[in-house]
Order: sequence, then C-alpha cells, then structure tokens
Amino acid sequence: MTKGDAGVPTNGVRDEDTVNGSGAGAPAALPVTFRPRNIRLVAYGMAVLVMATLITLAVILPEGWGTADRVAMVLLGLVITGGLRLLARPRLDLTEERVTVVNSIRTHVLAWPEIIDVRMPVGEPWPSVDLADGSTLAVMGIQSSDGPLAQDNLDRFRQHLRERGEAAEPDRDR
Repeated sequence: MTKGDAGVPTNGVRDEDTVNGSGAGAPAALPVTFRPRNIRLVAYGMAVLVMATLITLAVILPEGWGTADRVAMVLLGLVITGGLRLLARPRLDLTEERVTVVNSIRTHVLAWPEIIDVRMPVGEPWPSVDLADGSTLAVMGIQSSDGPLAQDNLDRFRQHLRERGEAAEPDRDR
C-alpha cells in the first residue's frame, strides 16, 4: 500500500490511473509489450552460468585435451544458451492495429477483432486466447509464476481487448 501526497493510503492507484473516480486503472497507451519476469531471470542466469562453466572448463582442461575439444565445449555452451534463450523469448506486443503473440518457437500476428476472449484459470501457467475461428492460442508472454505482475498484465490486456476487440457492425442499410 502506498501513500499519496496527503499521506493517505492509495492502494497503489495514482490519480492519473483513475477513470471517473471508479478506481479502475486505465490501460496504458499503446504500444505495450508484456514479458514474463521470472522465467527470463532464470533462463538468462542459467545461460551465463553454463557459458562461464564451460569456458572455465575449456581453459583448465588437462594437456591431453586438444584445441578442437576446447572449442567444442564452448560451442556446446552456445547451443545450450540458445535453448535457454527460447525460454526467455515469449512476449505479448499490443499495438493499435494488432496483437503479436511471441511464444518460444512461433509468432502469431492477430487483428484485435480475431480475439474473442482471454482466460487464465487458476493453476494454469499462462493465459490462452479464444480466437474467432474456434481455436485457442497460448500467450506465454504472461506467466502465472510472476504472481501479481501476471494478474496485472492480464487485467491490462483484458482492458485493451474490451476497447479494441470488437469488430465494427456491418452496415445494414445496403
């Protein structure tokens, strides 16, 4: 809980976040990018640890190990680091025109009206969006392991979806 200028608790809601005095936060202006925090810290931390370990081993190996063996060890570290980079890659990019869902391997570009709903049941690792074609898509850019940050990002995504997600009604006069 934070305190405002007058020392009154504000529960983290700033004046500029309030919409019509309701206390509901206004979504940030677009473009917005959501990235998971915890998995990125773990993946990049492990990548640094793996590379440091394998480089150190390559340097201190006994004389019986050749240059090719040492280079191969460093290359193995690079391959492992590349795999860890895939874990840190997910993000969710929101712009006025589209939503870009970047998961570990694939990237999906969607128009706002293609997204019907976003849901994240308790215990799920990340939310999924229901698409107009009847399919669902995992959104790994928001991960439940981030706790309150994940819920805040999900709420902001839902606010943007409510504002931009509905397609225009067809003109019935024609």
